[in-house]
Amino acid sequence: MDNYGILSIIPPLLSIFLAIYSRNVIFSLAAGAFVGSLILADFNPFFAIVNLIEQHVYIQVSVGSNTQVLLVILVIGGFVHLLEKSGGATAFSTVIVKYVSTPARGQVSAWLAGISIFFTDSGNALIVGPLFKPVFEKLNVCKEKLAYIIDTTASPVSILVPFIGWGVYIMSLIENSYKDIGLTEQPFSVLLNVWPYQFYAILALLSIPMILSTGKDFGPMAKAQAKHNSARKRQEETLIQQTAVEIGRDPSQTKLSTFLVPISVMLFSLIGFLSYFAYTEGIKTVHVRSGILLAYLFASFACAYLMKQRKAITYNESLNSFVTGMEKLILICFILVLAWSLSSICKDLHTGDYLAKLIGNAIPSSLLPVFVFLLGAVMSFATGSSYGTFAILMIIVVPVAHTLGAPMVITIGAVLSGGLFGDHTSPISDTTALASMGASCNHIDHVSTQLGYSLITGCMTAIAYIFAGYYQSPMVVVIMIMVQLVFIQVLMKFFGKRSSIEHNPTQTQVILER
Repeated sequence: MDNYGILSIIPPLLSIFLAIYSRNVIFSLAAGAFVGSLILADFNPFFAIVNLIEQHVYIQVSVGSNTQVLLVILVIGGFVHLLEKSGGATAFSTVIVKYVSTPARGQVSAWLAGISIFFTDSGNALIVGPLFKPVFEKLNVCKEKLAYIIDTTASPVSILVPFIGWGVYIMSLIENSYKDIGLTEQPFSVLLNVWPYQFYAILALLSIPMILSTGKDFGPMAKAQAKHNSARKRQEETLIQQTAVEIGRDPSQTKLSTFLVPISVMLFSLIGFLSYFAYTEGIKTVHVRSGILLAYLFASFACAYLMKQRKAITYNESLNSFVTGMEKLILICFILVLAWSLSSICKDLHTGDYLAKLIGNAIPSSLLPVFVFLLGAVMSFATGSSYGTFAILMIIVVPVAHTLGAPMVITIGAVLSGGLFGDHTSPISDTTALASMGASCNHIDHVSTQLGYSLITGCMTAIAYIFAGYYQSPMVVVIMIMVQLVFIQVLMKFFGKRSSIEHNPTQTQVILER
């Protein structure tokens, strides 16, 4: 059968429905892939299973580019865990908070620390959170504010860096989606072109200093700060001891170079590798992946060497930590393989062509990006997974955008922004839960206090995609940054409440020195 009609959209729609209902991305993708294979096999369940495994799962895993992606993701996971074990990331954050003496500086320092831990979204909560808890307590800034800051700098900064796990994952989805519709553009170049259209990530990161500059809070966050001011405790020494236990090490015992050396090795290795090809045969996607893999391997060697020299941790122990980090990303690899398989099945079913005909007259091509953003936000909010939302939507949206003549890079940016926005506001998101845990904040309190600030950025992002769909200019993000700044200033002027924060700079400095 060449024309499957409405049957062609059942597999991806089933995956979306199950993802929202079950909140299990792997189950949802597997079910959608099986149903799609069942349709291709004329509803013979035996041949459907055989076809799914042999013609899709095996084929996708054996594709060279896909194998490269899986290896790179696993190596990155190993390095991140190794760096966390070494205490280097914690030592780096400790330097940032050394000169903190006022509430404003404390919050800005937390924001800067969150941005600096760009190599892992979960690392923000696990490193920055415990380190800043006693600082925020001493400066009398509520825990909800800390949870908001580390949550808003976790995924948004990670998704903007193309040479970490997020970038590799997204490039693999782009490459497979482009390949299915016959486009040959390099995923790395596509991701760079998408960068200025990742409106939510950019606006969310900048919203923090915009809000902090007013010295005010509004809504549930203002109530949380008022409650904190009236019931704050003064047990600084106890908090410091608890923090040292939670992060599993004394930050003062780890030198800053334990962080800087591996990161420098990684960056210089990557730059040197890519520079060579830039001046010879040109940078291809395989070069980017090879460069990332080698850079993180070299950085892991450097980290293991420092751990042996300074903490007497053997190379075997470092290797075990590296493997443990790889194991943490096995779930992501499963998601990727299933997403690739579902994408391959949708290609055989001509899902993209049918959807394009179905919505071609209903949605103007210029409004497709904002529609995709809203759909991605709903999916990610309901499932708590931006990764799963990227995997499912990219399969559907890229062929539709290509057929309708919609702005491709802006539409891909809408997929990323929608998934990020929903994940950021979802109470079942892992990064949201980690932010609550890292700040020792009640989870529901974190979700409720953060929601108002996130909705500001979400609304600004939706407006940005409407304008970008018509004008298709990177200048849209510049304009929306200014609009968001003005909106926040006006909002805080009329509805914001200044926090009556009292602090003792001398005592704060004593605690930080200890």
